[in-house]
Amino acid sequence: MSEPQLKKVLGPVMLWGLGVGYVISGMYFGWNLGLAEGGTLGLAIATIFVIIMYLTFTFSYTEMACAIPKAGGAFEYANRGLGKHLGFVAGIAQNIEFVFAPHAIAAAIGAYLHLLHPPVSYLSFAIGAYLIFTSMNILGVKLAASFELVVTVLAVVELLIFAGVTLPAFEFSNLEHNALPHGFSGIFAAIPFAIWFFLAIEGVANVAEETINPQKNVLIGFGSAIVTLVVLCIITFLSAVGVAGWEAVVYPVGSTEPSDSPLPLAIANVIDNHHILYKLLIGVGLLGLIASFHGIILAGGRATFEFGRVGYAPSILGKVHSRFKTPANALLINMAIGIIALLTGKTAGIITIACFGAICLYIISMWSFFALRKKEPMLERPFKVPMYPMFPMIALIIAVVCLIAMIYYNPLTALLFFGLVILSYLYFLIFLDKDKTIKL
Repeated sequence: MSEPQLKKVLGPVMLWGLGVGYVISGMYFGWNLGLAEGGTLGLAIATIFVIIMYLTFTFSYTEMACAIPKAGGAFEYANRGLGKHLGFVAGIAQNIEFVFAPHAIAAAIGAYLHLLHPPVSYLSFAIGAYLIFTSMNILGVKLAASFELVVTVLAVVELLIFAGVTLPAFEFSNLEHNALPHGFSGIFAAIPFAIWFFLAIEGVANVAEETINPQKNVLIGFGSAIVTLVVLCIITFLSAVGVAGWEAVVYPVGSTEPSDSPLPLAIANVIDNHHILYKLLIGVGLLGLIASFHGIILAGGRATFEFGRVGYAPSILGKVHSRFKTPANALLINMAIGIIALLTGKTAGIITIACFGAICLYIISMWSFFALRKKEPMLERPFKVPMYPMFPMIALIIAVVCLIAMIYYNPLTALLFFGLVILSYLYFLIFLDKDKTIKL
């Protein structure tokens, strides 16, 4: 019996939309919490290193995605390059990232809609978002990707409008004020929030199997997406903080509690909150959250699907819907886990867990990159990473430093993350590994 196949319908423009859409909510909320940890300079330095990591990682990852266009992404590369046990660990890290990251965005969507309609709880809105966008993904990847492209373009345009309004008020002195409030240790404490700027860009690889001519189009989609995101990150950071200093985009007036809405806080220093541009920012900002929420649900469904398809998770997760040709079961189980996470109310901790999953994924992916180069030198590689071996090595080193810093500053969350990985691995060994041997 042939293995279940996904339908090839995606072109380079839709891949760009998915790549930017996965990430763009990170420009709208969350990143500013890193300012409270490191100040302007601390978060800026962390972000520069994270940008270098993502640029070198993305082009290294693209080489593997073009050579092995499978829905499992990093799991598939590690499984082939490092063996099934490390492949399983890569798959679990990937699934943790893609299953838990949407929870934080759903909570933000719920909180935003609750402000507009106070009688309805934020939790009801957040669960409703899960139901709506999981259903859309089940109905077809082309529908899902087309929707993603539209909301992503609108979200990008809104960020440019935001910059156009705030940059005329930019003052360099605002960047210098209290730039490193907690000393150099703040740089390392800000790392998870710098990662949040770009978290999940690697999800483009998870739709490679549904891409027309993936050997060419994955490169175009991946490359254009990461360049777009780096430009948006720099513009957003400078235009937000340059208006009135970092405190103004972390703490609302009269409050000591950090805000999840840095852009409205920044633009309020330039125009009145009744101004049409202010209202436009708020409205389209919701689309930025929806773009990432919807996109990560799409990528996460493919990661979980591939896990089930190869037998590393219950086989029901590896089934394709007979009519829509989408990984419906994987999408539904991911939604169920996400809703359970929502009910815990631990959004900040779950964001950090997702970042742990991402960083571990990047480390194993670059390890897999070198293993595949050595193990399969004759593998057809339509695209080869520039400046080999420097690019993948830089990505690996920075990712390891990020992991060490995150463990140091988040020991309990690290314990929870690695506990999930270990328990999952034990489940694999006991119930799914046919030969019951450990071969690292």
